[in-house]
Formats: sequence, C-alpha cells, structure tokens
Amino acid sequence: MSAIAAQEPRLNEQITVRECRLIGYDGQQMGIYPTVQARRIADDEGLDLVEIAPNADPPVCRIMDYGKYKYDQAIKAKQARKNQSKIETKEMKFRPKIDVGDYNTKKKHVLRFLDAGNKVKITIMFRGREMSHPDQGLSILEKLADDLKDVAVIESAPKMEGRNMHMLIAPLPASAKKKKEAESKDDEGKDE
Repeated sequence: MSAIAAQEPRLNEQITVRECRLIGYDGQQMGIYPTVQARRIADDEGLDLVEIAPNADPPVCRIMDYGKYKYDQAIKAKQARKNQSKIETKEMKFRPKIDVGDYNTKKKHVLRFLDAGNKVKITIMFRGREMSHPDQGLSILEKLADDLKDVAVIESAPKMEGRNMHMLIAPLPASAKKKKEAESKDDEGKDE
C-alpha cells in the first residue's frame, strides 16, 4: 500500500469493522449500526459510506457523495494555491567604487524589484585591496537604504561574509506604504 493510498479514507466494502457510529448525509448522528446495515443505508440513498475516524471506538463513518467531496476539496486546494503569493529574493550586486550613473541605474532596478513585491539582497563585492576598506561598501549600503526608506525596510542589516557584504531589504507592507504616501502628501500641502 502506497503512502498516498494510506491517506485516503476507506469506502464502502473497504470498511471491515463489525460496527460503526453512523453520521447521516445531513451531518446528524444516527447512532451505532452494524457496518453491513450502514452500507445498505448508504446504498439505498445512492451515496458512499466513508470511514472518517478509523481510530475511534467504534470507528465513525459518514454517508456522503465521496466523488463530489473529492472534487470540492480539489477546487478548494486550487483556489488556495491561486491566492497564494510567492515572494522571490532578487539580488543586485554593487562594487565599492561604483559611479553615480551606475548606482542610479542599479537603484532603479532595485525599485522595480521592490514594486513587484520581491525582497532584494544587495551584495557589495570586494576585490584585492578593496578588502581593507569595508567602510566604502557600508556607506553605499547605507546610502541605498536611505534612498529607499519610503518603499522598503531593511530586513537584515549589512554584514560581511568573506569578500562580500550583504544586506536584505523587503518592500514595505501595504498599510505602511499608504501611511508614508499620506504623510508625504501632508508635507507637500504644508510647503505650499
């Protein structure tokens, strides 16, 4: 017997216990019946006898349309998967001696990733003698975090790992974004 088959409840003739506690199609307790008689009741209604609690004493069986039940479960599972949002982690690599134009281009890419709802791992790569100046990499990460403070939050602070320095930023939750936008509109109104 496979692992998948073990998860399926036993139906009709597969139920081998002598007696069971029977639950009707409408969910009402019908009492304890011999399994043969419970199966006959289900057959008379054109439905299945399904063992829902095999470890109970006596086991609990329910009269239901098992095919319809399985179909409904599959639809619910499909809906749950469809409503699930998948957050990816994108990566943007910087160098300690990055030029202003390159910095702005990479910042735009990071903004695009954040707007799509993805987390972004910012990596500063050090080579050779650059390793003796980690403060340059740190200043780039701090500048980027400051530039993106309206749309992102730092999830993990900058830390050095080997020849690379990493920082993880995530988009602000929707409620925090709306609050920031409202504050910036209030600030614009006060300036005028």
